[in-house]
Amino acid sequence: MEHALSPATLAELRRPRPYPAVSVLTPTHRREPENGQDPVRLRNVVAEARKRLESDPAVSRERRAEVVAQLDRALAEVDLAHAEDGLVIFAAPGEHQVWSLARTVPERVVFSDTFLTRNLVSAQAAERPFWVLSLAADRITLWSGGPDRVVEDHSGGFPLIHIRENFDAERLMQIGDQPSTFRDEGTRQYLREADTAMSTVLRDQPRPLYITGEQAALSLLDEVGSIAKSAVQVPRGGLAHAGPDAVWQALRPVLEAEARNDATSVVRELTSARGHKAFAAGVDELWQNARDGRVRLLAVEENYRTTVRDDGDHLVPAEAGDLDARDDIVDEIVEQCLETGADVRFVPDGTLGDANGIAGVLRY
Repeated sequence: MEHALSPATLAELRRPRPYPAVSVLTPTHRREPENGQDPVRLRNVVAEARKRLESDPAVSRERRAEVVAQLDRALAEVDLAHAEDGLVIFAAPGEHQVWSLARTVPERVVFSDTFLTRNLVSAQAAERPFWVLSLAADRITLWSGGPDRVVEDHSGGFPLIHIRENFDAERLMQIGDQPSTFRDEGTRQYLREADTAMSTVLRDQPRPLYITGEQAALSLLDEVGSIAKSAVQVPRGGLAHAGPDAVWQALRPVLEAEARNDATSVVRELTSARGHKAFAAGVDELWQNARDGRVRLLAVEENYRTTVRDDGDHLVPAEAGDLDARDDIVDEIVEQCLETGADVRFVPDGTLGDANGIAGVLRY
């Protein structure tokens, strides 16, 4: 199952395809007893997709068989034992993908000439992905991080392994003068190569970067390269050879402190916007401003969801299952704001007070 949404991957998913490009969405659960319902819901929503394929007059028999086969292959790849909060299946002639999301999605089936990506985009923004580069003299490891975990990532050719040359043993015996691990030219060149490789990763998948290592390693990387200058440095050695849990535990207090500071900063900006009459709140007001490209900063409480219906002039509250109900309007707003260059921040529930879960600062 896929997890990481890079700009190149998103562009590929949005590419037009022969009809029908089928998107199947269903909420999933991480823990018992809720996850007991997931296999049944998944089978039912895939069965709905098959039924719609059978009854769609715009789909030929050959294309129907091909898309059903792709749905079956996708279903076989689903690993509900490691489910997160949402599951998205894409199927079209000749291809399929399965995405696991750390954000819930509405249960739905969509036929179009493109895949439905707004839930992936919103989940990516809410997850606030980041990179961790762990330095050691003989190994540099790259980790991809999310809300509650890091996993090793092999982008950019990582991990980079460095076999250091033996120093002059006779000289060491005579005067005890072994060069510092992070002063010899071979290690300097090794860190330059890591800096170049990480710069390429950041260009392809821009994210905040955290660098861990002994202080000597951090200082040398800062001296020989460019990535350390815009990264958060965590002076903790030993993580290049550690497991993901150790890396996560080292990063967790740093991330929590940043999240608290970020929420405070968002509230400060929203308060200032009220005084300058550049404040907007609620899905109806923000949906209109998002479509007009007016939102500069969008703040969303982490678990805020709402269902609405478009009555032509405004979005009005609706019940899930109502005709023309839009269960993922928050994700639509997030995606639209990101498309127009807004800064999107997810904050803890209750942070936005009377703004009812979603608020923004307008450009003009």
